[in-house]
Amino acid sequence: MRRLLITGAAGTLGRMARARLGGLADVLRLSDISDPGAAGPGEEVRIGDLADAAFVNDLVAGCDGIVHFGGISVEDDFSKILGANIVGVKNLYEAARLNGRPRILFASSNHVVGFHPQTAKLDATAEMRPDGWYGVSKGYGELVAKMYWEKAGVETAILRIGSCLPEPGDRRQLSTWLSHDDFVQFAERVFGAPRLGCPVVYGASANAASWWDNRAADHLGWAPKDDAEAYRAKVEAAAPRPAADAPEAVYQGGVFTADPIYPD
Repeated sequence: MRRLLITGAAGTLGRMARARLGGLADVLRLSDISDPGAAGPGEEVRIGDLADAAFVNDLVAGCDGIVHFGGISVEDDFSKILGANIVGVKNLYEAARLNGRPRILFASSNHVVGFHPQTAKLDATAEMRPDGWYGVSKGYGELVAKMYWEKAGVETAILRIGSCLPEPGDRRQLSTWLSHDDFVQFAERVFGAPRLGCPVVYGASANAASWWDNRAADHLGWAPKDDAEAYRAKVEAAAPRPAADAPEAVYQGGVFTADPIYPD
């Protein structure tokens, strides 16, 4: 690619992608509402709000691919999630339609299906059972991606990220962990595959304790290598086992399922 856009570039995953995905394009265009830092060689920086349609249209122009991390990534008031995660997604997809239909890697979340029990094995057809406004917003984003694929041919890999961290930090993450290496390999497959379409993919490494089935996305050729089992002894020694009826032991969304419905 000539130019790859990373939204949310000042966030934790955005910074990781900035450091790891430079080889996918001649230029990385980095965007956030906060300053992601000065542009380095082969980089461009654009600071602005995804809720501003004119800004987003200019942001997407000239890009061959988009990694979309931008937005609120935790449960919060609806008024905060509305601009970044809902209006912002609509603006991004409309800009993609108007500017050559670049492929999009959309960072969705396991919280779209957070109220499924941990005893369930989920695939791409699983019912959405969001565990908060954040999960609702990501479900909305998935539907926007599907509509723009059907109506305008904008290809998207919908990645329902579990816990993308250097290593798992608690017992739940032994099932949801996505290593940085496996995320990078996924991005390489998304932008290199001859055919993408609009698949739903669960963002987890090859964890022995995984709750998710990605066979519907086999055409991408993504084969994660890491397994959270390598960290089990460390995690279990550091974190006591939760009560059997605790949210983090019952639901795939963990403690998000116990959050109140924020009224704003």
